[in-house]
Amino acid sequence: MRYLSTRDAGQSATLSEALARGLAPDGGLYVPSAFPALAARDFDGATTLPEVAVRFLTPFFVGDALAPALGAIVGEAFDFPVPLVALGTAEDAAVLELFHGPTAAFKDFGARFLAAALARLPRAASRPLSILVATSGDTGGAVAAAFHGRPGVEVVVLYPKGLVSPRQEQQLTCWGGNVRSLAVQGTFDDCQALVKAAFADTGLAAERVLSSANSINVGRLLPQASYYAYASLATFRRTGRAANFIVPSGNLGNVLAAVWARRVGLPIGELVLAFNENRTVPDYLATGEWRPRPSRPTLASAMDVGNPSNMERLRHLYPEWPALKGAVAATVVSDEAIRARIRTDRASLKQPWCPHTATAAEAYARLTPAARAAAPWVLVSTAHPAKFPETVEPLIGASVPVPPALARLLELPKHVREIPATLAALKDALA
Repeated sequence: MRYLSTRDAGQSATLSEALARGLAPDGGLYVPSAFPALAARDFDGATTLPEVAVRFLTPFFVGDALAPALGAIVGEAFDFPVPLVALGTAEDAAVLELFHGPTAAFKDFGARFLAAALARLPRAASRPLSILVATSGDTGGAVAAAFHGRPGVEVVVLYPKGLVSPRQEQQLTCWGGNVRSLAVQGTFDDCQALVKAAFADTGLAAERVLSSANSINVGRLLPQASYYAYASLATFRRTGRAANFIVPSGNLGNVLAAVWARRVGLPIGELVLAFNENRTVPDYLATGEWRPRPSRPTLASAMDVGNPSNMERLRHLYPEWPALKGAVAATVVSDEAIRARIRTDRASLKQPWCPHTATAAEAYARLTPAARAAAPWVLVSTAHPAKFPETVEPLIGASVPVPPALARLLELPKHVREIPATLAALKDALA
């Protein structure tokens, strides 16, 4: 299997090369040269996430140096639960809880997989491997946790100062050691632009080996596609029907993983993207006009993205607007609706949603009764509500228990440096 740049199919790489580089040399994003064809019967006997993941990912690793290590990589990365919990409504609906990893967010899957894979790649000791990661809240903490203490690797986390929750910021800054945390005076889009500018800078490339752990790295998306394979198979085996998914969406990596799993042949039906008030993608699906814009701060801060990187991969897969419009649907959820949904579902379903998961729950509530009854639905829950106590607890009138792994991180001291949103400032911080 080769991996091609979205901008030039002549720019190809092995999987190992794509993982190590992050971005293609021309600034494009790596995508598989072809998608394998798999059916539900190809997963007979595979019932756990690691078992499903190995079967799903094997074709993507064919011919690569990492192929013999795939089982070990999956076993190391996916060592925590991924429950599919009945929603408790009259219709067939469930919640895919992706927040049981060490940083209580779905980003743990991709970050831990990428760390386990990169640790098995040989590299020259003369230049350090520098992982640059822009984060709107959860990615940076997951990447820092996955790479912290690994020899020969440094992690540089860039996050928008004042635009993440206090507990998210603690997870971004509590590491020290081989993890540097930079509070950028700007938005997430500024952080993402800095990472891309660093990759394009020839001076930095000469000094160090740069890679990215954002969802621009294909090594983040493949493991995420695995949990869609797992959840869709579990639903299909139980009901005999393909599952529809509702996915909280920002930079589009999570839903792109679902699109890829469906393209491979897994029993996945409709994909509904739930957005906060950053409506660049919903407006594009409605009008066909692509207009990136500055991000707006919302309660669902990890989804505050005005120019999502993975739209480039989606448009590569569906180059014509009508085809993309037919492949996914989108809905916009305001902060007011997020608050109302958190209150309502806590009272009626006993579910304390995080603000991001609340967008998916609101999208589900907006479906017609006929749509809810037509197929089993899976709501993707992306973060534990304990990461957002200042939002969730006043709305539900109760405290949210903190998972032990998260509680440990909250006790650590902060290590952070504030910088302006310029490449010069980033280069100075890296010196």
